[in-house]
Amino acid sequence: METVLIIAAAFAFGGILKGATGFGAPILAVPLLALFFDVPFAVTVFAIPNLLPNIWQSWAYRKHRLPLKFVAGFTIAGALGAAVGTYMLANIPSDALSLALAGVITAYILLRLVHPSWTLRFSVATRLAAPLGFCGGILQASSGLSAPVSITFLNAMKLDREQFVSTIAMFFVALGVVQIPLLGGYGYLTWENLALSCAALVPLVFFMPVGARLARHVSRQMFDRIILVLLSGLCLKLYATSLF
Repeated sequence: METVLIIAAAFAFGGILKGATGFGAPILAVPLLALFFDVPFAVTVFAIPNLLPNIWQSWAYRKHRLPLKFVAGFTIAGALGAAVGTYMLANIPSDALSLALAGVITAYILLRLVHPSWTLRFSVATRLAAPLGFCGGILQASSGLSAPVSITFLNAMKLDREQFVSTIAMFFVALGVVQIPLLGGYGYLTWENLALSCAALVPLVFFMPVGARLARHVSRQMFDRIILVLLSGLCLKLYATSLF
């Protein structure tokens, strides 16, 4: 019951963030789960909630897809990166993974603070789509967070919200299609963990409208600051538990 309550709380926070911003549920859910359990468990439990909503979003926003050359390079390379990242998840010690997760969060915070208005031309972004998609896939599968690469990259392109959601949803679908069977093959996605992962959809979906309502009453800038403060606290805790 304690495990279920912790998972429910983590995904409730993730749902609030996703409801308020349209993305980013793993930014809060994965570090919280990793703090109480470990990174492999956090990544495994997030597998189903990361796949199913993004299947729906990729279909709902299909009319806003970017050109095929960009999307194919970004998603296929991401799927290949997910295979590499899952291998790393299975073969790197848990403390090292926690430390890596803390480093990923640190990179995300620094990028948000240092380059909030960084802009990338589409022609340049198309050339970078495959290598950055590959790196994002590795990060997502090994630590549960690809945001320092994937979210920052797409934000820098200054896409419309619909184009952004369509692209990131297809990216996560490609990762999930590769990652989930491999998690089962490596012994992480047991029937118990699969049940927990499916059940985690409930608080995620339930609290998304809460996030949407909060977004109407709290400015985006203030909401971003709150998230960065929360992430900073989680990051420090992960560093402490990994190093000491």
